[in-house]
Amino acid sequence: MTGGDAATAGLVESATVTGHERVIRTPDQRLRIFVSSTLRELADERVAVRSAIEALRLAPVMFELGARPHPPRALYRSYLAQSDVFVGIYGDSYGWVAPEEEVSGLEDEYNLAPREMPKLIYIRASEHRDPRLVALIDRIREDDTAAYLSFTSIDELRDHVRDDLATLLAERFDASRPLADREISDVVPAAAPKVPVPYTSTIGREEDVAAVRDLLTGSAHVVSLIGPGGVGKSRLAIEVARASEDLFPDGVYFVLLEGVLEPGLVVPTIAYSLGVRDNGEAPLEERIARALSGRRVLVALDNFEQVIEAAPLLVRLSHASPMATFLVTSRIVLHIRGEQVYDVSGLPVPDSWTRATRERVRDTPACRLFADRASAVSPDFTLSDANAQDVADICRRLEGLPLGIELAAAKVRVLGTRGIAERLEQSLPLLTAAVRDLPDRHRTMRATIEWSVSLLPASQRAMLEDLGVFATRFTFDAVEAIGRSRSWGAGAMEDLAALVDSSLVKPVDVDGRPVFSLLALVREYAVGRLKERGDAAAVRTAHADHYRELVARIAPRLGGPGQADAVAELGLDLPNLRAAVRHLIHTDRLDDAGDFAWSLLIYWWVAGFFAEVRVWMLELLGKDQPITQHTRAVAWFFALWGEMWQRPSEEAVAGLGECIRLFEESGDEDAAAMALAARATARLQLELPDLDTADRELTTAVERLHDLGNTWAEAITEVARGRLAWLRGLTDDALGHFDRATAAAAAGGDLFTTSVAGNHLARLQLVRGEIDTAEAQCVRTLLVSLRLHFEEGIAYGLEGLCAVAAARGDGERAGALSAVAAVIRHRIGVFDAEAFTVHTPQLDAMRAAEPDAVAAGERRGAELTLAEALALALPADARAEASSLVARW
Repeated sequence: MTGGDAATAGLVESATVTGHERVIRTPDQRLRIFVSSTLRELADERVAVRSAIEALRLAPVMFELGARPHPPRALYRSYLAQSDVFVGIYGDSYGWVAPEEEVSGLEDEYNLAPREMPKLIYIRASEHRDPRLVALIDRIREDDTAAYLSFTSIDELRDHVRDDLATLLAERFDASRPLADREISDVVPAAAPKVPVPYTSTIGREEDVAAVRDLLTGSAHVVSLIGPGGVGKSRLAIEVARASEDLFPDGVYFVLLEGVLEPGLVVPTIAYSLGVRDNGEAPLEERIARALSGRRVLVALDNFEQVIEAAPLLVRLSHASPMATFLVTSRIVLHIRGEQVYDVSGLPVPDSWTRATRERVRDTPACRLFADRASAVSPDFTLSDANAQDVADICRRLEGLPLGIELAAAKVRVLGTRGIAERLEQSLPLLTAAVRDLPDRHRTMRATIEWSVSLLPASQRAMLEDLGVFATRFTFDAVEAIGRSRSWGAGAMEDLAALVDSSLVKPVDVDGRPVFSLLALVREYAVGRLKERGDAAAVRTAHADHYRELVARIAPRLGGPGQADAVAELGLDLPNLRAAVRHLIHTDRLDDAGDFAWSLLIYWWVAGFFAEVRVWMLELLGKDQPITQHTRAVAWFFALWGEMWQRPSEEAVAGLGECIRLFEESGDEDAAAMALAARATARLQLELPDLDTADRELTTAVERLHDLGNTWAEAITEVARGRLAWLRGLTDDALGHFDRATAAAAAGGDLFTTSVAGNHLARLQLVRGEIDTAEAQCVRTLLVSLRLHFEEGIAYGLEGLCAVAAARGDGERAGALSAVAAVIRHRIGVFDAEAFTVHTPQLDAMRAAEPDAVAAGERRGAELTLAEALALALPADARAEASSLVARW
């Protein structure tokens, strides 16, 4: 189980430990990775794992690689003693149990691995696993020293091993660095996305909030709030998050997964909520890990049950970011390492054997909730001795489920408490009996929704069921669009208002825009009814067509004036954009899906969603259906975008060449020119970059884009030409390219490219010593970035002004601005290439000259809000505009 040069080294000694620090190894003592698996069954997998290990310049320790003059058990015990990391691969077979032994060599190897040795476990998907191997895997899952992932293909296994080992080594290296050498991580970031504010008060959850808060202070990395639909998990998670801000000084984030149905979209959704941009230049999960690393943060993930296959992601993120804690709501337990489960129950209800008086009912949380919601519907409602028994009966009948109580209370103006109690008594047993395959509380909740809906007029029932097609939230314009072909369309305004009054539809304010939403359980019911009626396909088609039309209206504004508003509008409807694409692909409208994705290219870039689009496009390419040349080119372009940055290769360059050909054959010269620019950029990422060819291709692309009138793409390609010239040391040429890009973008109203080009221009001016000119440019692009909510651009601007302050001898101000920029970069998971990080030389020189001043500034910057940082960074004449822009966030 040793690699070739490890064997040459003679396997002379195991890693030496002194205290908690490993001795530095000589070159012939690379870290050794012990690989455990059955030999014949997983022979191909072992080859793949060996290649992944060797690609990282580590030594694979494998049974088949060494000389074997010793008995097998003695050999693998000796090899284990000399290894640093344990990698286990498990398939179907438990392996051979030798005579007089109780366990196989496979289990014996795991048992012998020291507890302190990192263990990475990979389990092949299987339906025919040996029972003894199943028992071993179950034991491994309970072992808090092991991290495990499933895999379905050899390529997936190779990628997992390579990525996990790289992450593990990076963590070990970072942990060994002196604290003073590490990046600033114990600082307060800019304001995190707000935790949702309930539009009604939360009643009866004080003890639950306190109990979950206590769990969050313990050792659990993942706390799961488990319970049936309608029990109030989401509301409890919101209250816990709001009550725990003091425990998590680096931020509390709330990630809504309600509209996310594919496990592959969980990472992009978390990134979006954390403010981590995906521009394709690094794996998105890695960026999330970097953004969370070293920060005491709480990440709440709501409605995880529908993406339960993504649960191992939380293990990986917890491993990479041990100071982060995850609060999850789910109807089912995640069953992952480090999970602490908290069962969420219904609210307490009155005892059935005690006479219900006004005082007793008022002291019961479930009844207090009913009274609160009933008085909101009917202001004259109050608890009294006359209605106390009815209220108690209603709450007991509904088993204290908050959603059921709210739905029932919404009928008090029409039915009164007596009428509600009587109808629940009559209806629930019948309705519940119809769904006996569900757990008790699920049956009760569904029955309550059905009862509540049964009281609606036909048009409102039909509307509610059709609204189930929307993901998470929707505007009234969207409701009207869907209603044009539906029976309820003429009365959309009145019927929607009635559904709001019935607590079946919730009004929500998002950034000052009025939108609506359905609770997850109500949406689930509505979708079920749509399917039962056979109308689901028609309504989903109407939904997809509406959002195609919406995109067609908004997309032209993305490259010019109105860009910021267009980005905001699309962000408001992002869950529905996902649902629309999903329907187009599911129904084999693949060319429509390709056009949809391509028209939003600028949005995906500005907002950072390339990983998500790649998931859709790979699904599209996997369909056995005919597609146009243009659609194939679009899908391959998005699939290759991340490859050209993260895994640059000649294959990626060739693939982009194929995109050019397909775009040209389809008649889209504009797209072909953009693909040409992308191929040139891909050439620059190669280990041996082809600068001359890239230069020629970028020049040709700019000329074509200019002739075609594509100002946005022309400007962003000029930025690439400037970077190439800079890399060659031709700063005059680079300055010209950045000037042209900035001018073209600004003239076209393109904030994104104005920010990107302007920051490159300012940094080059700093390198050339043009301090006053650079300062003015940094201020302009910083304000542009604020208008677009482009945090990467804000970080660049602050770094530029840090360099200006250092060049002028203001060490404290320079240190403060550097610290603020570092916080932003850490939080969004975006770190610039070293070649383009130009503020550090000035800052380092200032630190050498005035170390106390710079250190004081860094401490000060660590405590600044974004508004305070901008007030420090900007001249007086720009502060008012900056303050106004921040106030809108």
